[in-house]
Amino acid sequence: MSPDHIVYRTAVWIIPLIIAIVFHEVAHGWMAKWLGDPTAAERRRLSFNPIRHVDPVGTLILPLGLAIAGAPVFGWAKPVPVVAARLRNPRWGMVAVALAGPGMNLILATIAAVALGLTAAGVGQGQPGPVAAFIIANLISFLWVNVFLALFNLLPLPPFDGGHVVEGVLPRPLAARYARLGQLGIVLLLGLLVVLPMISPRLDVVQHLIAPPAQALVGWFLSLAGAIA
Repeated sequence: MSPDHIVYRTAVWIIPLIIAIVFHEVAHGWMAKWLGDPTAAERRRLSFNPIRHVDPVGTLILPLGLAIAGAPVFGWAKPVPVVAARLRNPRWGMVAVALAGPGMNLILATIAAVALGLTAAGVGQGQPGPVAAFIIANLISFLWVNVFLALFNLLPLPPFDGGHVVEGVLPRPLAARYARLGQLGIVLLLGLLVVLPMISPRLDVVQHLIAPPAQALVGWFLSLAGAIA
């Protein structure tokens, strides 16, 4: 199947995305459990079964549409439940839980770079066959998806992970007010990704705030892969 075929193009983005967001959410649950809150485990969300984490829009419809359109692919899963009051230190515990997701994505990006380098070394100087080419395409997509998810989720707005970090460092009265923005989560998301770029290309958060560090970080990981190969 040609790399330009819609099914091929969709597969090499959707498969890495689902793996990345499932690990991202499970990492939140692992950290919460380690810090005293077993809610995710009690609700059977510490599972790598994608079905337990699928959000119809964020995990399927939106990424599929972006892949078909040839646009950058991203998405989200159902958030793993975390009860701050059950954490041993609710305030800083939530900061650690929030950072666990992006941290996991950076770990996965590192694994992708190492696997890419080993795969390239195995192929050698010759032209990769269809299976090897498909694996390489998935690894490159997996690298991009994980870097993008890590940086995007660190945006300092609720309901992103970066918003929970901001809540943890703000004085309590301000943190409570800031947390209320989380009720507008989908509105903020659409505003950042759709409305602002329509108003002006200069307001495109992804293009101007996420893309430059993502490209730099992916470049570093590709250099690591090249060194291994």
